Formats: sequence, C-alpha cells, structure tokens
Amino acid sequence: MPPIILMSDPDVARIPVQECGEPLVDLRELPFVVVDSRQADAEGAYAHLREGVAWRLARAARLLPDGLRLLVTEGYRPLALQIEYFESYAAELRRDNPDWSEDHLRVQTSRSLSPPEIGPHVAGAAVDLTLCTAAGEELDMGTRVDASPEESDDACYTDAPNISDAARRNRRTLCAALTTAGLVNYPTEWWHWSYGDRYWALMTGSPHALYGPKETVS
Repeated sequence: MPPIILMSDPDVARIPVQECGEPLVDLRELPFVVVDSRQADAEGAYAHLREGVAWRLARAARLLPDGLRLLVTEGYRPLALQIEYFESYAAELRRDNPDWSEDHLRVQTSRSLSPPEIGPHVAGAAVDLTLCTAAGEELDMGTRVDASPEESDDACYTDAPNISDAARRNRRTLCAALTTAGLVNYPTEWWHWSYGDRYWALMTGSPHALYGPKETVS
C-alpha cells in the first residue's frame, strides 16, 4: 500500500479553515440514505452532516448499482464524544505498548481516531457508512464499521490485501460512488469519508478547509 497521511500529520493541522457557515442537516429526513442507529447519541447528532456533504451523498447514492443503498452509521460527532473516543483508544494502546512515546502513541491512535482539534466528524464534514441492499441487509465489506487495526489485522485499511474478493468488489463500488461525488477516504478506515474538512483540503490540494469544528477545544 502507498504511504498514508494520518490525521496527526502536521500538514493536516496547518491547513487553514475558512468557515462557510453551512448548517447541519438531518439525514433521517432525507430519502437517499438509510441511517442506522448503532452510533446514536441522546441528542441525535450522529444523524447530521453539513448540507454540502449531504448533497454529495445524494449524488453518490444515485451512482450506486440498482438495488444498493448507502447506510450511514455516524455523521456529526460532538467534541466531547470525540475526546472521549480518542482518549479511550489511546489509553488502550498505551496499556498494550508501554514502551511507546507519547508522540508515537498520538500517531498510532490517529489511525482510527482523529485528534479532537482536527476531527472531520467534529466539523460535521465526515460520514461513516457502508452499503446495504434495498431490504437493509449489509454487504460484506471485509470488516465491521469502526473495526480497529488491532482487531482486524489491518483489514480495516481501505486497500487491505487480506479480505475476500467479494469484500474488495464491494469496497470498490462504495469508493467509486463517493469519490465521483467529491468525497475523500481516510485510507485506514474504508468506511470514513469526508468533504470540506482539513484532511479533504490536503488530499485535494484545496488552499483551505470549508468547515471547521462546530465546537473548539478549550
């Protein structure tokens, strides 16, 4: 696999943000995706995305083969939840790798969770999703959504070689639709796609991000 730029890379943090002020929209009110409740929070934040990201999901949905739909598991993630997830995973890795430096720990944690101040989910710019049939049956994608590198033997990486041919075809179908619609993938997580955030800007050569965090780290 080619070198992967992680969320912890300083080049991501250096991308300036010119906040465009787009609102969050509720995907549960829109017809083009299925919204799954496995990552639901009490306020329903998980089902929201910036309007421009939602438009692009609508385009991606129209590009899928007949009989397939996008199944969204999480969009916007409140800052407090991002901090909780990041610190919990970092603590797990620290326990299992006591010789790691704090800098290396941050890098390794960012394979699965963005540093909170960078997080595309915190900006409402990222969506975790998979494919399902019209009847709601999820397709084989090689791992579950949100699988860590440790539990999946790195099969969570989008271009992982250690998945079945069927899973690889399904990932390619998902990637083709979302890439054509203008979203970018985080290569350590086949399910994570974003538009308008700092990572998207770096990957596409945009001079600035369109969406910044809805809340800031104090």
